[in-house]
Amino acid sequence: MNWSRLFGFQGGIHPGYHKDRTSNRAVKRLPFPLRLILPLDQHIGAPALPIVRPGQEVIRGELIAKADGFVSAPIHAPATGLVKSIELKPTARGSLTNSIVIEVLRGDPQEVMISEPHDIKNMNHDELVNAIQDSGLAGLGGAAFPSHVKLKQLDSKPAELLLVNGCECEPYLTTDHRVMLEHPEDLIQGIKYAMRATGTQRAIIGIEDNKLDAVEVIRNHLQADDPIEVKTVVTRYPQGAEKLLVKSLLGREVPEGGLPLDVGVIIHNVGTLAQMGKLLPAGEGLIERVVTITGTGVDKPGNYKISLGTPIGFVLDTLGIDATKETIILGGPMMGPAVGSLEAPVTKGTSGILVFHERDFIDREHEKVYPCIKCGRCVDACPMRLNPAQLGWLAASREYQIMADEFHLNNCFECGCCSYSCPSRIPLVQYFRIAKATNREQAIKQQKLEAEAASGA
Repeated sequence: MNWSRLFGFQGGIHPGYHKDRTSNRAVKRLPFPLRLILPLDQHIGAPALPIVRPGQEVIRGELIAKADGFVSAPIHAPATGLVKSIELKPTARGSLTNSIVIEVLRGDPQEVMISEPHDIKNMNHDELVNAIQDSGLAGLGGAAFPSHVKLKQLDSKPAELLLVNGCECEPYLTTDHRVMLEHPEDLIQGIKYAMRATGTQRAIIGIEDNKLDAVEVIRNHLQADDPIEVKTVVTRYPQGAEKLLVKSLLGREVPEGGLPLDVGVIIHNVGTLAQMGKLLPAGEGLIERVVTITGTGVDKPGNYKISLGTPIGFVLDTLGIDATKETIILGGPMMGPAVGSLEAPVTKGTSGILVFHERDFIDREHEKVYPCIKCGRCVDACPMRLNPAQLGWLAASREYQIMADEFHLNNCFECGCCSYSCPSRIPLVQYFRIAKATNREQAIKQQKLEAEAASGA
């Protein structure tokens, strides 16, 4: 078959992708747990504000926490049950966050009983954006940025193109792949809604060339007059990064510190838009998502539809996984964090739960680190054309501000290509994370000092 020509970018790596165990398995539904834990901050921006109280009965699909401003997203009840508490609960990284705990009503059919169908065709722009915010949608690719914020048209920076990210470049993950195969109608409808909300006249779906079956399925569902094009890009990590996808498909460079909107592009993940196409007409809220569960420690790998708030420990128990003997990663292996608490729940940004035998998992923190041999592999691998070796030397001297001011540290999005390619096993990404976190803390302190000085004057 004559596929469209391939596109690529400079740098990147080719890790073992390990997608075969789940890419051909249809999505299955996981049972409801005994209780759900719903963090109020499972999206970028202001945490949602609870509008329920302990002891209150809630119905599946009911609004339980409202958005706190524009850059925020509401939360809906993933199951009918009783609000047990609103308290601090652990996240996957081990920190605590305010959460609504729901005791699921056993024996309930758990149908979505609350919805407000929308007449999309007669909605104006603001009504459409508000409806998307009301759905609670946030980026399902992992970033969890509130979807409606991206779709709010800015007069100063008009968007001309909607770029749909179907790359799913992280190893092991096949969530987006299955969504494209099983729900192409929802995806195409969601793309059209997003185009209406942004005023864009055309859309391009970018898919890596290891998912040609998804390319064919989507193309077969497009109408001749649909302003939507599907393009394949070279399978190379981290092809799905926003700036790299813009470069690969359009040849445009997003400026340093800028956003795709600076070059006339708005980007959304395929999973996010498929949910938009499904939820928006019905006026329903986001209460579940598809999660890839795989790894050497999983006997029943696959993609599972899981209610938001489901504890990771329950997911593993249901699949017969003894988590006490395994290493758990949330998301993909290149950028996902190790799970610090099995009580932590599946949230809007949870794309995968990876389980590895401890004997198979390489813990670089306990490996011997050798001096840099100046081989340049990290420089060749960096997709942002930085000098990770130079940044690593500066990090060792704690020259964090120089890293940002002179060597473009903030352009690093922590993809892990440098650490992966380093023969000396230097944990470069960890160094960079520490440097950026330190610089952020210093900036906050400086802002406070300036504010105090101004108020004192």
